[in-house]
Amino acid sequence: MRAWVGAWGAVLCFTALGAACGGGLTEPVPEDPARHAPGSPTEPVVPSEPRVPPRDAGTPLPGDGGTSTPPADAGSPPLVDAGTPPDGGSAPPPDAGTPGDGGTDGGGGTGDGSDDSGGETVDNFPGVDIWPQEPVVNYTQRFGVGQPQGVAVDDAFNIWLLNGNRIGVLRPGDTQPQWASNIGQAGGGFSSTVICGGGAGRAYVGYYARELDEPRRQSHEDSTYGEGDLDAVHLTANGIRLEEHLTHSYRWSQEGKLTWNPPGNTGIHNSNDWHYDEDRAVLGCVKVARGRDKGDVYVSTNHGVTRVRGLVYNSHRHPTWFDEHGGQHIGYSYAVGIAQDGDVLIGNDWTFGIVTPTADLGYWDWMDKSVNRMKVESSFLPEVNSLAEFDYWRGFQQTRDGRYYLASASFGLWEMTILSAGSRPQKGTAVAGLPTQRLTSLAATDDGSLFIGTEGGGLWRLDASKQLSRVTDVTGNKVKQLLYDPNASPAMLYVVTDQGLTVLRGY
Repeated sequence: MRAWVGAWGAVLCFTALGAACGGGLTEPVPEDPARHAPGSPTEPVVPSEPRVPPRDAGTPLPGDGGTSTPPADAGSPPLVDAGTPPDGGSAPPPDAGTPGDGGTDGGGGTGDGSDDSGGETVDNFPGVDIWPQEPVVNYTQRFGVGQPQGVAVDDAFNIWLLNGNRIGVLRPGDTQPQWASNIGQAGGGFSSTVICGGGAGRAYVGYYARELDEPRRQSHEDSTYGEGDLDAVHLTANGIRLEEHLTHSYRWSQEGKLTWNPPGNTGIHNSNDWHYDEDRAVLGCVKVARGRDKGDVYVSTNHGVTRVRGLVYNSHRHPTWFDEHGGQHIGYSYAVGIAQDGDVLIGNDWTFGIVTPTADLGYWDWMDKSVNRMKVESSFLPEVNSLAEFDYWRGFQQTRDGRYYLASASFGLWEMTILSAGSRPQKGTAVAGLPTQRLTSLAATDDGSLFIGTEGGGLWRLDASKQLSRVTDVTGNKVKQLLYDPNASPAMLYVVTDQGLTVLRGY
């Protein structure tokens, strides 16, 4: 067990109680580079040696942290922020993001990647699930998808693949994926981290950038805004192209006005104050598969969780805690999930939280509990560690019977019982029987099961009767990702391991 003093991979700042945190420690990836050459993906791991986090003055409180009623929901956000710039000038013009290179075909697909103009989004997707119906299919063997680091599914059942600086897509009816290289941030040398599905023909790709010692920037022309963050890519008649490096924040003020977006592309900046560039490394993502917010994407980062709808976002919120010296501790957010009722489940290196989001994207970062109700605000499990010690949460799910489960990269699987919303400690019960305490991911399925990815022990299943067994049909010992799509019929569970991609159906 490691205490927070000298802990690696955390955010620590010293500020007034209740204030949003500024920058902190950069969590290094192997060899600790700020950038990597294209084609060399990075994979943050649990550290063997701790590092001391620097101090930071933090971010000032937004002006709307009270309990006033928010303005009426204006419906879906526009692609361009209509807010008024603080200097009284004209509103910024629409920004389509930074144009990117369409890349080259990786040899496995049908596009030649020769047209850099981007092209129009393909809109003639079948929109139906025509993938193989067998209970178990090895997609690496059948479709030649290789050994991707991540997988995603868009609303048209296109399967997106991520492998370093290469992005691939396997469309229903294809026999092999088409690939493109060095699109968007990858073309600038940034290492990709995760991929998440969007609307038909769209995917989001996360990247890693070093956290800033001083996240407050003085000018919107500062080039550091363009580092890391999130790209939206889309499938066009000319292949996979960059659609936009996300830059349009969408946030309501207490006065019912939209927060101003600086001109140019400033990436994902704090929605309550554009000067702050705190979310820089995307560590996880999840798409809402059903319900009121279907299609929304939640992206977990080095600082918190950002909510994305189409090409606009609201950033950010996070569980946190304060020490006796007033230091605010956040931790890197790897675990992000969606509960059975649509709540957002957030787990970072120290704490976890459960948020009931309002329908309007523009209020996501509001800390007013009458707007975004919190079933669990910023909690920990004393049965695992003290609050000041890292728990390394990597998965957070709720099964069909209403039970919550947390997976740790160092301390195994835990069932979490809520004692009360206002309680810092909640109740943890260890789940025994796994071959290792080093877990990577969780997925709750409609049959009541919980699938558990391990580091070295393969894929495991806790069924609805709470019987634990290894899923021997899936090859590989290291599970990199679990992705559940209940919209397919029967439902599809995508399992990415060190041996490739396998899809299970019917759970």
